[in-house]
Amino acid sequence: MLTISGPQSGAKKSRFCDGHSRRDFLRIGGLGLGGMSLPHMLQAEQMSGLRNSKKAIIMVYMAGAPPHQDMYDLKMDAPSDIRGEFSPIPTNVPGIQVCELLPRLAKIMDKCVPIRSLYGAPNGSHDSFMCYTGKVGSTLNMTGQPPGGWPSIGAVMSQLMGPTNPDVPPFIGLAPKAGHPPYGSSGKPGFLGFANGPFKPSGPGKNDLVLDDLTAARLDERKGLLNEFDRFRRDADRTGMMEGLDEFHQQAFGMLTSSELAEALNLENEDPKVRERYGKGDPKNFGDGAPRNLEHFLLARRLVEAGARCVTLNFGRWDFHSSNFNGMRGHAPMFDQGLSALIEDLHERGMADDVTVVAWGEFGRTPKINKDAGRDHWPRVGGGLLACGGLQTGQVIGATDRLGGEIADRPVHFGEVFATLYHKMGINANQVTIEDFSGRPHFLVDGHKPMRELI
Repeated sequence: MLTISGPQSGAKKSRFCDGHSRRDFLRIGGLGLGGMSLPHMLQAEQMSGLRNSKKAIIMVYMAGAPPHQDMYDLKMDAPSDIRGEFSPIPTNVPGIQVCELLPRLAKIMDKCVPIRSLYGAPNGSHDSFMCYTGKVGSTLNMTGQPPGGWPSIGAVMSQLMGPTNPDVPPFIGLAPKAGHPPYGSSGKPGFLGFANGPFKPSGPGKNDLVLDDLTAARLDERKGLLNEFDRFRRDADRTGMMEGLDEFHQQAFGMLTSSELAEALNLENEDPKVRERYGKGDPKNFGDGAPRNLEHFLLARRLVEAGARCVTLNFGRWDFHSSNFNGMRGHAPMFDQGLSALIEDLHERGMADDVTVVAWGEFGRTPKINKDAGRDHWPRVGGGLLACGGLQTGQVIGATDRLGGEIADRPVHFGEVFATLYHKMGINANQVTIEDFSGRPHFLVDGHKPMRELI
């Protein structure tokens, strides 16, 4: 949230005149340049003009884990208590079929890559951690992680690549808060610190990204107060997490005075026909999960077009332990509309080679339908969808057995997908390192290589 207010009289200045505290003023996520060290900067410049690249990632986290066998991997030869209620439909790629609830994606399957053999979830616990990091672990359990935790891909891109536009945050998360916190996570900065965390413009904070009647001169007067407060916060926090506040305050002022971010977030500036194609969906959180907000898909495109490196959005709550098929009927058609519109839009705007899209959940669902017509957690195998990014699309990768419960061909680890995403950004994930609070270097992935089928 960014709230700029006029001066307050009196000796006590713990709050601005609109009632917001100085602490509230600092809730602006990771607006910074990344606190990049000189070795990292030289390394980035060496990697084919990485910082001048327009490459970006849009990641759709399908909170709660969708049923893979009811989306891209239907099992029509399985018994009825496994097969489910849906039928497959052909796509525009011969031999590839998807669920009947995904007709729009079926029409553009030549621009997509379903993965049917995704694995890597450490257990059946709900967590967005592996979707955002590609690492084995969890948000809630820090066992085996460096102090501060593994950073998400958006934080890594912020650190290594910095912003393409100094007035637009490199890492933006569109998820509002959720009843189950990991469902509302946009990806954490981990040991890369607050300056590389996501800027989250959800809710009323979006309306604060304008100056209104506040002049640039009055805005400048606030810098001294903020700098003093920053020094106090840094003295109070010795963990390193507060490093970069100076950088992201500088960017916050730039954002407010240029209004480029506010313009990107203003959908009134978009062609009405384009908005109609994306649709609206439902902006309210679904249970303790995320909203089914189709406008977030459009915002993601507008934000990467404005210069964001990584935009994450959270869609729905796919944890259908009961009424799985009704849940799918309420989620899949909206997901189909929003994701297909995004993929088509990126191609039509000439952005498809630069922007990689990935949509997935934390694991798959049980082959056997339970007594409540639901599917339970199944970490052995799940699915996902990749698109754009200059990938070799129009193919399926991996396969499961006849019941959809075990990987039968070409296992794909989350880390492999991350190695591929980094490769498309121009980053060699097995050579580039990032340092934790103690200065210890870490590779971006755990030895996984980019997927040969895609590059």
